[in-house]
Amino acid sequence: MSDRDRETREAAEAREALERVQRDTETLGSSALARMGRQAGDHFGAKDAVGAAEGGGTDPIELWGRRIGRALSLIGVVILTIWLLVQLRIL
Repeated sequence: MSDRDRETREAAEAREALERVQRDTETLGSSALARMGRQAGDHFGAKDAVGAAEGGGTDPIELWGRRIGRALSLIGVVILTIWLLVQLRIL
């Protein structure tokens, strides 16, 4: 094994160790909440549709279709939750 291969392997191991330390030392309350909020924002903003079209482009119809569909599903969940709570006489 050459010195260059060994250095490359050691650099990769060091990067992985630093990523593990960073991930493990995050404060549970604020960072987890911020991460979940960021993931929810990305989900409802349809970030997964960006670059999903053929050739790596973004189809605006698909992007807005996903955004509208996800917003309507959220509204539906809220309405069904309120209806269920009213039926159970909790509200």
